[in-house]
Amino acid sequence: MSTPAAPPPGFVDVHAHFVTDSYVRQARAAGHEFPDGVPAWPGWSAQAHLELMDRSGIATAVLSVSSPGVHFGDPAAARALARETNEEGARIVAEHPGRFGLFASLPLPDVDGALAEIAYAFDVLGADGVVLESNAHGVYLGDPRLEPVFAELNRRSAVVFLHPTSPVCWERSALGRPRPMVEFVFDTARTVTDLLFAGTLSRCPDLKVIVPHCGGALPVLADRINGFMRLFMPGDREAPDAVAQLRGLYYDLAGPAFPRQVPALLSLADPGRLLYGSDYCWTPAPAAEAHAASFDTEPAPVAGTTWRSLTTANAHALLPRLAG
Repeated sequence: MSTPAAPPPGFVDVHAHFVTDSYVRQARAAGHEFPDGVPAWPGWSAQAHLELMDRSGIATAVLSVSSPGVHFGDPAAARALARETNEEGARIVAEHPGRFGLFASLPLPDVDGALAEIAYAFDVLGADGVVLESNAHGVYLGDPRLEPVFAELNRRSAVVFLHPTSPVCWERSALGRPRPMVEFVFDTARTVTDLLFAGTLSRCPDLKVIVPHCGGALPVLADRINGFMRLFMPGDREAPDAVAQLRGLYYDLAGPAFPRQVPALLSLADPGRLLYGSDYCWTPAPAAEAHAASFDTEPAPVAGTTWRSLTTANAHALLPRLAG
């Protein structure tokens, strides 16, 4: 008798979001009634998320707070909200063993508050990494003021999940349209380029950085960025190979991955650096299910693998706690 085939591995979703009633209430009170120009806040519950995961063949989802983050202008309130959401995320992880992970929020641009929350998130809550918005009130991630934060994350060999948010110029650049459509992908490219020019990635080689949404605009801009860095690197520093540094990052596949985004990304990133992402709950459940199903109909870029087996193996290597 033949042995029954093993079921396909469940995805590890590194780009999954949660919201709480308290978080939404505080964000609305700070003026985010229509977050990033989106018409409404999504609802979220662990049960609904688990049901979506089971329908889509997602074994584990790493939760994070999306844009607009936790800092709405008051540093003390931002520290309190980061602590509140991180503790709630850790509680959800503990209540559903093996199903959820957590990328903790930091109250940037408050550096002292961020350093305190890094220690609490990793040492007390057991977070799997941190989420950093592409900018914090106009402070981009290569800003020298953030150097102590990156030094500490590098010391911990931390996983750093980048997430886009609205650029400071969105009132003019977005043309009245939802900022996630175009502004997010360019703000991702903007902040990664800032990290490259600032030398942060060179100084922090132990960071494990995840770039969202198939790299946003980076795959088509990589050679252009590389050329400009060679021409205009500030000071007397020798320009690093920007393409090589971009190849050293990880990339999640949230968003409309096929038919164009993934092929463009594969021109830049090694398949061993690709990770699955759903963007649920900001992506509604039907669209998230369709997104997951699309990977079962596309050939994987490595012979003998599927998108499920490839991205799951990559996630387990990056986040070994989730391998069980």
